[in-house]
Order: sequence, then structure tokens, then C-alpha cells
Amino acid sequence: MEYFLTEEQKMIKDLARRVARERILPVAAELDEREEFPSQLREWFGETDLMGVGIPEEYGGLGGGVLETCLAVEEISWACPGVATSYAANWLGIMPLLLAGSEEQKQRYVRAVARGEKLAAFCLTEAEAGSDAGAIRTTARRDGDFYVLDGTKQWITNGGEADIYTVIALTAPEKGPRGASCFVVEKGTPGLGFGRKEKKMGIRASATREVVFTDCRIPATQLVGREGQGFAIAIRTLDRARPGVGAQAVGLAQGALDRALAYARQRVQFGKPIITFQAIGHMLADMATQIEAARALVYATARTIDAGVKDFAKESAMAKLFASDVAMRVTTDAVQILGGYGYMRDYPVEKLMRDAKITQIYEGTNQIQRNVIAQELLRESARKG
Repeated sequence: MEYFLTEEQKMIKDLARRVARERILPVAAELDEREEFPSQLREWFGETDLMGVGIPEEYGGLGGGVLETCLAVEEISWACPGVATSYAANWLGIMPLLLAGSEEQKQRYVRAVARGEKLAAFCLTEAEAGSDAGAIRTTARRDGDFYVLDGTKQWITNGGEADIYTVIALTAPEKGPRGASCFVVEKGTPGLGFGRKEKKMGIRASATREVVFTDCRIPATQLVGREGQGFAIAIRTLDRARPGVGAQAVGLAQGALDRALAYARQRVQFGKPIITFQAIGHMLADMATQIEAARALVYATARTIDAGVKDFAKESAMAKLFASDVAMRVTTDAVQILGGYGYMRDYPVEKLMRDAKITQIYEGTNQIQRNVIAQELLRESARKG
């Protein structure tokens, strides 16, 4: 697939690959074992300009789009999907500002993220609003020149670590999802607090916490877009971010394949390297084929979005759905190829298998993605008569 990339895209991919292998891979197992957020995140990606891959040049970024961001996420995920989650969630956190933020908000926040000075997080999910995102209960009450936020967001990636939080809250609760608005809140604002760090099955190098708003008073200028646009901003954000989950899935699946292949070449049973056994060779062939198909779909979807196509919800859902299912199959097979060693934490494939599972869940479960695809197919069929 690299044959179709521009020279600049190849440069971004190569740079992310170098950072992943030289700086992230050596500490990945330790970060996972200690469930430790990588304090070097801003340094790793700020110094190399990778923080600004998907940010326009006028705000200090490299001017890339969804595809360039996916290329970076894929390479980082090869080394550690947990670190990649923190990296990608930063882009997710500023996407509402790129889509609907004022010029002042972009200059103040997006530019700081591009320089690696600040980290961002996106706050949508709540205890009763997971797949049913329209069921949020966090409110933002207007009080003169201020809004007062109250409520709790759950499972927020980069929660407690981020400096900037884009938050979906209800300004008109009686209108349901149509009464939702988007706000940007800075860490340190009185009334903004954090719950305990969640203990997770995988992606343990990323921080996942509750973000709690208790009489959190922010200037009215922190409203992103207009009142009532919050849910639309959230949907547009997720549609653009889902190929990034697909890229994460592709990267970690490639990492599992590479490690399984290396093991199969050196592991000898019955006097032969196990890669010479047809059963193992066929497993590796299927793994490689599935990964390449997923990569092609993710890249094609990213290109579609970057081309300015208005309606890409179906393609975005397909990319996330297919790639994450592939990641789960491939990592499971990688563990199987390594046998007993694959089940041990001394070898990296069990970590990748644990990490893969979340890609089928967050930013919309794969069941929700199938709903989206089916709804779009119905609309397309109706238009065709």
C-alpha cells in the first residue's frame, strides 16, 4: 500500500515508525505492566511534529488530513496500542475545535496541541450514555456571561492527563440530543475534577478516568460553535476519528503478525521450523491477507474523507468494523502460533490480543457500526427507488 503514498506521506509514516521502534517499543512492556501513562508523550511527538500531523499549517501543524493521521497511528500501534490510544485521543479531542471552533479557540488551543505543549481529550460517554450517546445527562446552564457545567463523563481517554477537554453537555435538556452543545474546558478550572484511573484489560499505557463537573463555571466564549450543535459536532468528530481506530487495529495486527512470523521461523518442532508446516503457513497467509484488506479499506476511507465527500458515515463505520474484527482474529491466531509461549506475558502477542479487544468496543461498538452501515444501505436503496 505504500506505493500509493506521496513522498510527504511516506515521510510521516517513516518518522512515526522510527519513533515507535526506537522510543516506544523499548518501554511498551513496562508501561503496560505498571499501567503507566507515558509522561514522555508530549516529548516523543512534540519534538518530531507528529502532534500536528492532522492540524492545518495555519495553526502550527503539518497540514495533513485523516490519512496522514492514520499513517502515524498505524505505526505507533505496531509498538504499543496503549500509547497510540493516548496519541489518537489527542487528535479526537481537538477535532471539535477544528470543525466548529472560533478562530480565537483554534489559535489558543489547537496551536498549543500542534506544538506538543498541551494534550486534549474528548468527553462524550456517560454511565447511561454509551452506545446511546443521545442519552447524556451532563448539563451546561447559562448564567450571564458564563456557563455552569454539572455532570460526570465516563471512560475518558487522557482523562486527568489532558490539558484541554472538549465536552458535550445539554444546554436545553428538554430537547434531548438537539439540546446538546459543545464546550472547551481547561484543566485547572474550578469545579473540574477526575475520578480514579480505571484498571483495564488492555491499552493499559493510556489513562482512562471519569471527568467530573461540579458547578464548573466557564466563560461563554468557551462554547464551541452554537448552542444546539453539540450532538452534530460529536457525530462529525466520530465519523472522522473511526478510521483512526481502524488504523490502530491494522498497526497492532501487523505487529502481531510480524512477531508470530519471526517466532515461526525460529521455533523448531519435529526437527523443522514450524513455519514449514502447512497448518502454520496457512494461518500466517490468512493473517497477512486480512491485514492487507483492512489496511486498504482504512486508507481508502481516509482518502474519501480528505477528498471532501460530505457523506462518509457508512465507509467510516466499515473501516472501523472490519479492521477491528481483523485485529481480534489476527492477534488470537498469533497467540495460537506461539502456543504456550503466546500465553505468557514475557512474549508480546498476549498484550496485543488484550489491546485488540477494545478496538471492537470504543468509538462505537461494532454492533453499532453494523447498525450505521445497514441504515445507510437502506437510505441508498430508497434513493435508487
